[in-house]
Amino acid sequence: MRIRAATLAAGLALLAAAPTAHADSPPATTGARVTLPAPTGPDRIGTVSLHLIDRSRPDPWQAGSTQRELMVSVWYPARHTQRYPLARQMESGAAAGFDQGNTTGIPAGKVDWAATRTHAHLDAPVRPGPHPVVLYSPGAGDPRTWGTALVEQLASHGYVVVTIDHPGETFVQFPNGLRGPDALSQAPQSPDPQQWAVFLHKLVNVREADTRFVLNELVPLDAGRNPDAEHRPLPAGLTGALDLARIGMFGQSAGGFTALQAMHDDARIRAGINMDGELNFAQEDKPGTPMSTVAIDGLDRPFMLMGSKPRGRHNPENTSWSLLWKHSNGWHRDLYLTGSAHGSYTDAEAIVPQLVRKHVIDTSLAAEAIGTVNARRALAANRAYITAFFDRWLRGCDHGLLDGPSKKYPDMTFVR
Repeated sequence: MRIRAATLAAGLALLAAAPTAHADSPPATTGARVTLPAPTGPDRIGTVSLHLIDRSRPDPWQAGSTQRELMVSVWYPARHTQRYPLARQMESGAAAGFDQGNTTGIPAGKVDWAATRTHAHLDAPVRPGPHPVVLYSPGAGDPRTWGTALVEQLASHGYVVVTIDHPGETFVQFPNGLRGPDALSQAPQSPDPQQWAVFLHKLVNVREADTRFVLNELVPLDAGRNPDAEHRPLPAGLTGALDLARIGMFGQSAGGFTALQAMHDDARIRAGINMDGELNFAQEDKPGTPMSTVAIDGLDRPFMLMGSKPRGRHNPENTSWSLLWKHSNGWHRDLYLTGSAHGSYTDAEAIVPQLVRKHVIDTSLAAEAIGTVNARRALAANRAYITAFFDRWLRGCDHGLLDGPSKKYPDMTFVR
């Protein structure tokens, strides 16, 4: 979902209507099963989840709290994967919560979300590095696992990718239980623009604080110290595997906003991608609405915009992106995935067509979620351009894909 009050409100209302999940919520045991597309890079993949506690600040969404708790996953190129099981896309509690209410609008009880496996092996040893690091932030109301197809692609090309849940916005599975989307109780109940500006500002501020905390925790992690709250064993070889001088970030919707805002405020992030996220705090992206500091100030480092509609200079609905473009002196590119929709930059692009074929959802819901673009071509294009961007700006390896349109990816339009 875009970080616009109208679309955010719709997504939050969908999640708010879902019943509250608890630690003992059963996973969906019936329904269609879906698969994730295999990554195409040369590396096998490992993954590990970490429970991190920020004791320097209270949880902004929980009254009386004294600390902010997060769940993150680290995805990495593995040295070998024998005898290490494949990780689930979603743990059972988070899967049950996602089933009860998700921003894509897939009906409850129709999909066995807990059954989906990734291509990453739990706790597999890490291939010796150091490897460039990329952070991933999901859209508002989405879990960190709803971008797995893109995350795994980067990991298979030698990146360490850290995916971040933002508790309070979605169902998050912690080692000691499941937390629901309790931040929704603070969402405005009216379309009043001032109320939404306050709420959206808080949402992005919380997300950015989460991001900066995770960046801080990568330092002891790379040094061999275990930041996991339960001190669960870390994969062999993780020490020294992170190149913290080469950090990028990307995200979809509110996650894309988070990526560029964090990049604006934290020089450790050298390059960022915003996938279909507006950069304002208002119902509509138009002149006079409250804009973010990243849009007002611009960026002096490389960034890429990837949209589900063209936002060229002649499009009236491009205020925040145009401000960012105008005020930025770093390298930047604006792409449009022709025929796409907001969910085209999430795992919906890979999963929704399967649900249509299995008669779980109809084509109208599919078109609303991922548009009319060919799903296979769309996923291939997203993977190719995201990898090319980070290869160019974190590795100094330029494939030329970012220089202009490619016959290999005809659905990707260069807006500017």
